[in-house]
Formats: sequence, structure tokens, C-alpha cells
Amino acid sequence: MAEKLMKYSEACKQFDPVFGLETHVELCTNTKLFCPAHIEFGGEPNTQLTPVSLGLPGSLPVVNKTAVDYAIKLGLALHCEINEWSQFARKNYFYPDMPRDYQISQYDKPTNGNGYLDVELEDGTVFRVPIERAHIEDDAGKNTHVGGADGRIEGADHSLVDYNRAGVPLIEIVTKPIEGAGDRAPEIAGAYMRAIRDIVRALGISHARMEQGNMRADVNLSLRRSPNDPYGTRSETKNVNSFRGIEKTLQYEIRRQAAILSEGGEILQETRHWDEATQTTAGGRVKSDADDYRYFPDPDLVMLHITKEHIAEIEAQMPEMPRERRNRLKAEWDLTDLQMRDILNADALDLIEETVKSGATAAGARKWWLGELSREANAKGVSLEELPVTPADVAQVEKLIADGKLNDKLAKQTIAGVLAGEGTPDEVVAKHNYKIVEDSGAIESAVEAAFEANPDVVEKLKSGNMKPMGVIIGAVMKATRGQADAKAVTKIVMSKIKS
Repeated sequence: MAEKLMKYSEACKQFDPVFGLETHVELCTNTKLFCPAHIEFGGEPNTQLTPVSLGLPGSLPVVNKTAVDYAIKLGLALHCEINEWSQFARKNYFYPDMPRDYQISQYDKPTNGNGYLDVELEDGTVFRVPIERAHIEDDAGKNTHVGGADGRIEGADHSLVDYNRAGVPLIEIVTKPIEGAGDRAPEIAGAYMRAIRDIVRALGISHARMEQGNMRADVNLSLRRSPNDPYGTRSETKNVNSFRGIEKTLQYEIRRQAAILSEGGEILQETRHWDEATQTTAGGRVKSDADDYRYFPDPDLVMLHITKEHIAEIEAQMPEMPRERRNRLKAEWDLTDLQMRDILNADALDLIEETVKSGATAAGARKWWLGELSREANAKGVSLEELPVTPADVAQVEKLIADGKLNDKLAKQTIAGVLAGEGTPDEVVAKHNYKIVEDSGAIESAVEAAFEANPDVVEKLKSGNMKPMGVIIGAVMKATRGQADAKAVTKIVMSKIKS
């Protein structure tokens, strides 16, 4: 039965939303957090394993130094305090994808704590999100439920477990309760998650592909009547793996909880799950508090000692952060706020920058990635990065245009050939013999033929009405298979109508 919902605007008038995000970022180390098992997305199930991955008796974990350094990098980027001493703890729970029956995480002594991240919203407003901690832990395996609807456990007749992911290093970034967001809570959550994605990619510590599970979030939400009231009972929607899903989860939970509270009901502290198909959340299990996990220090792992000198070494390696980079590129490329926002919304900033580095102008690179290539990506239902064309390809096409070897139509045909797998731009041009017709005699002949076929248009042009000029140019371009230079055609047409 469908749950009662209050209108979103009304819910935000009657209640003050408080939300929090627990973001799991999978690190792109070569090996797992506590063993030398190789990590590769999409590998054959249960092939990336060691005794430690499987929690076999007598196996002992050894921490991955690179993962710790990655955690320090992220802590610095999130303005966290890097603790000199941190400790791994066992988080006990029982589920088929956790072969040890406990997760190795961090509890009261995390590597990073007490930070913040300033996120910029579409209208330029900057909102500060407080960070409670960013701790290191290992991931669980993956359950696949067979026989149920949409891979759910409900109605399944059996489940399969793949332990390739078990032991992959994660950083969990836990915000403090986020207050003062009001009806912009979903927008702030989305902007925050995109900022985290951009930061971990800039740091080179994660691929952060949500569709591959590299990054996901648990979304916590509670309502209260007034900002002066204590926090309400919260729900926690688990493992939401898209920016839009996170925004929609908050909108739905605000509406759902507001409807319950307005009728005098109580919110159940529980985990919930976002259903992309129905755009709703569904109840799961009663939420465990930290005490239920029976945390205690892992006796097989010594405490981590992170010296000030080591932090200084890592800080010296920190790259330019995404927000500063965006501001720099916006100035270098002479973009308006709207133009930069279009680039960010299309997730095209990296591609455009690489295209410029390959020799294209910023305007030319932006035209291709936000125009022809965006349309192609949308039609195929893929991201721009997934298209079979590189920034170097786009830069090469731009160079062919600048050198006068291709016009816009031939350039589009060349890009289409690259997308079709016909090779590089030069190879596509050679294969189809794409070239601009420079023979003025051939262009004149085509213009004369167009004049003869369109005498009424010619009369209008001679009388000073230039609106139908496109008819003549179009006929010439058709006759030359799009290979005539439009400027040369226009020049010849103008000389003939004036003679």
C-alpha cells in the first residue's frame, strides 16, 4: 500500500529537516586493505581472494600503507584533524557477504576527524557541511539474489556470494548532523556528493564511479518542528548509488516523515532502501545503534602512528582542489557562470580541459563536448567518458577545421566516423576522401546550376532580399557533397548577383 506523503513545500514549512550522509568511497589501490589480493572491477567471481579475504582461521591482516596515505590525503582535502594515533576495530555483524563475521573498521580512534567541506550551489551560495570523521575500513562481498524481482532478496529462491570485493579498502566520510538547510536539503546533499566525487578524483585515490559501486551513500533524515527542538528520530536509507537518487531519497523521506508526524504518529528508527523504479523508499530492519556492533580494538593490528613529518610530506603532494581549479579555468576560458555550470552539469570539465591541452581552443572544445557529443551520449544512454572518442580526437578535428581542411559538416561526419570505430580523425578523412572543394571553377559551376534551378530565389537576392540565400548555399553544398567552403560559396554568389 502506498505511504501517505505531504507536499514537499508544506512539509518544509511545518518541519525543520536535519540530515546526514555516510559516504563510502572505494579506494583505487592495486591490492586489498589487509592482504595482497589484486583488485579488478568486473573480474570472474571469487577469483581475487586470499585466506585473509575469506577470514580463514590463522590468517593475519597487514595494513596497506597506500590506503592509509590516501586517507590522509582525503583528510587534508576535507580540512580534518589528522590524528597522530588511530586504531582499527572489529565491527561485529553476521551476513553472508562478510566471511569473518566482522568488518575491520575504525571506531573511537579514526584517522581523520572534525573537518568540513564548503559546497557551492547553483546560485553561487556556499554552504558549509561539517564532517565528523573520515575513517578507513574494508568492504564486504556482494550478494546476488536469484529468483526474486529486480535482484531483491524478497521472493528469491537462492543467493550467490562473490567475495572479490571483500577486503577492498574504503574510506567512510561521516558528516555531522547538517542543520539549516531547509527546503534546499536535497540540493545541498547532491552538491556535497558531487564535490566529494570531484575531490577524490582530483586526489587520484578513487575512480568514484557510482554506477560501479565505487561510491555510495547512506542517507539519514529526521524532522523536528523547530530548529530549537531536539533532533527527531531518524531513518537511514542505505547504499544509494546516484546523485539524483540521494536527492530524491531526501525529498521522499521529508514528505513521508512529515505526513506521519502531522497525524501524531511516530517515526521508526530503521534502515530503508531507495527503489529507483518506484521513486520511493521501503522499510528494512530496525536500525542498530553502535553498541549493537560490539566494537572492540582489533587484536591483530597495531595502532597507526602518523607523524607530523609524514603528514607534511603528503601535504606537499596535494594537487589543486576542484573548486580552485574550476575558478581558474573559468577565468582562463573567459566563461560566464552559466557556461561553467553547463559544463559541470554535463560532467565535461575534465574532457574539455584535456581537449584544450591537446591543442584545441576552449570554445571549440566546449562546442563539441556540449553539442554533438552530448547528443550522441544522451541518445546512447551513456556518459561522455564512455563514448569511443578521445579529447585528442576532438582536438585533431578542430585542427583540421582551423587548417581549412574541413568545414563544419565534414567535421561532424569525421566525428561520426570516429564514433563508429572507423579509426582516428585522419584515418576517417582519408577513408572517405573528405576535403574542402577549393576549385573555384567547380564551385562556380555548382552556383550557376543552383541559380538555374531556383530563378525565383535569384530574383529575390538581386532585389536585396538576402533571406533565401540559404537555399542557394544548400544546393551548392549538396552538389559538392558538403565539401565546398561556405564562405567561398557566399562570396561567389554575392559577386554573381551584383554583376
